[in-house]
Amino acid sequence: MRLKIPLWKVTSVHKDVSERLKEVSPSLYDEVRKVLNENKAERHIRGGMATKLKYIKLNKYRNNNY
Repeated sequence: MRLKIPLWKVTSVHKDVSERLKEVSPSLYDEVRKVLNENKAERHIRGGMATKLKYIKLNKYRNNNY
């Protein structure tokens, strides 16, 4: 059985996982929930790394143009 989950927004996906998938497939729900929780715990780190890289690239660009 293939689930058709609308992927409009991330919050919609999380809501589908937390409500619908639990009823349809409890074992799959447990696996997906672990992945989403891990992602949620790590996303602030990825955001910080992306910001750091942005400013490193910006400084290199500025230094090359002067």
